[in-house]
Amino acid sequence: MNALVALCHFCELHGPRTLFCTEALHPPSPTPSSQAGVAVPGDRDRDVDRDGEGLTMRANSSATQRGEMCEGCRSLPASHPGFVSIDDETGIRFLSHQHPRQPQLFSVVRQACVRSLSCEVNDNVCPGREGPIFFGDEQHGFVFSHTFFIKDSLARGFQRWYSIVMVAMDRIYLINSWPFLLRHLRLTIHSLQSTALKVFDTEQGICPQRAARMNSAFSPAVFPHQRSGNAARSLTSLTQHPNLWASLHSSFSWLLKACGSRLTEKLLEGAPTEDTLVLIERQTEEQEEMSCWEGAEGDGQKSHHHQSESKLGLNFLCDDAYLNELPGPQFRSLRHLRQVLGAAEFRQLAWHVLMGNQVIWRGADSGLIQSAFTVLKSLLPVGCVRSVPYSAQYEEAYKCNFLGLSPDVPIPAHVSSSEFSVLMDVTTERSGQSTAVGEDDICSLYQFTISSANTQPVDRGPTLLNKLEVALSNENLSVDVVSHCLLCLKEEWMNKVKVLFKFSKVDGRGREDTQKILALLGATGPGEEDNVRLLKYWMTGLSKTYKSHLMTAVRGGERSPSQ
Repeated sequence: MNALVALCHFCELHGPRTLFCTEALHPPSPTPSSQAGVAVPGDRDRDVDRDGEGLTMRANSSATQRGEMCEGCRSLPASHPGFVSIDDETGIRFLSHQHPRQPQLFSVVRQACVRSLSCEVNDNVCPGREGPIFFGDEQHGFVFSHTFFIKDSLARGFQRWYSIVMVAMDRIYLINSWPFLLRHLRLTIHSLQSTALKVFDTEQGICPQRAARMNSAFSPAVFPHQRSGNAARSLTSLTQHPNLWASLHSSFSWLLKACGSRLTEKLLEGAPTEDTLVLIERQTEEQEEMSCWEGAEGDGQKSHHHQSESKLGLNFLCDDAYLNELPGPQFRSLRHLRQVLGAAEFRQLAWHVLMGNQVIWRGADSGLIQSAFTVLKSLLPVGCVRSVPYSAQYEEAYKCNFLGLSPDVPIPAHVSSSEFSVLMDVTTERSGQSTAVGEDDICSLYQFTISSANTQPVDRGPTLLNKLEVALSNENLSVDVVSHCLLCLKEEWMNKVKVLFKFSKVDGRGREDTQKILALLGATGPGEEDNVRLLKYWMTGLSKTYKSHLMTAVRGGERSPSQ
């Protein structure tokens, strides 16, 4: 994390001062010359610079020590080289000294110190001037500050004012880290306060200062000397901790490292896809249904059954790793399925999938059928997938477009005679000899028979299927490359679906305008009928979020001229 932690103190003589500062130095990016083994100017001195890091910090902070400083304003002596810790995993160096190593950071930390101990006080957030507060701007950085008091028997009011500040340029990151920083900084502050309190109680037991001050005579001539003497107590003296600064260096270094590793940034390339939006909507609907079933009285058994079905459907739709738990042979990819079924049978099956027809697989191996559905559903947008992985009875097409059946389930006559369905029967080729054949040798284990009442030719289109078959037949392309190719094709046609939906459904354009849009989208020509059918079917897979946003934008545009 590109941040800096500092301990600040309000001196009674010199005002706000920075006592101790810890910063992280990231290793320089390797240059092409250094990667090739060629010596780069300055590389040979890197170890020497690391050993002399304290000298550099001392030189940078020497200018700030030229002014008058008391013991309460100073942490490390001028001869101290500071503290250095190196993270072996990342190569980041954590450097600690009284002031930042880089001169340009001195003014930033100085301003944060002054504001944390003077004007940045919120009585609602920090009652009694103790507690956390956030302030800053884009120019001088953003600051998380936690002010606190340390007991001192010689100070005015028997306490001195300190603060720990974390300075960073990333406002969102710092705000998101608020609970983490608050929890761990309070541990450090509590340790300092409890140690100083023991010293305070001991000193008060030996020589009570309250009674001595009340009995002493006040003199204007003596007051400045008394005030100067009381102000010159360091934090080391208040806590009697011999390794105080080394301990703070370890605490601040760990805080910077832990705070930087607990949150990671992810690059989102553009808006979320339609598949992502549909998955989010379905997950929300599942949670709402689950809460409704759990809230119903007397339906415990029905609720448990509904949960098991929902979980099965969700795993089938969203988590392909679920199939790894199923025994027996499985289809691994579209290319594998095409090799097993044959090019002609695969095209016929894929055509029915893309057209939105009901795809029925009937067989005894439920794992094989579910793996086939997992492969085939990659051809469609998530919003178009409605599946019953394996059932003991037939389910109508409006409930599912992927249906797995046990071998003894009959197909209704109106379904077998319909051109809007396709049946794949999976029968055992060699019964009782599956152990002698490899599990992946599906062709030797099963026989596949495809049947459909459809009389339309499937060799013309749609265009998406033609391009996909070119990629599948090219053995020079790996399975991953074909998957990315299919993803790009789906995104291309999903964008065409959005345009067609906007013109035909939202704007209400006529048939002639719609035909012009289809030509513009490249959906006309060979396979035009299949392309149009695919576009209309994929409209049903658009997310509710997109449809609602589009309708709201259109209605808002219609109202704006009248307003």
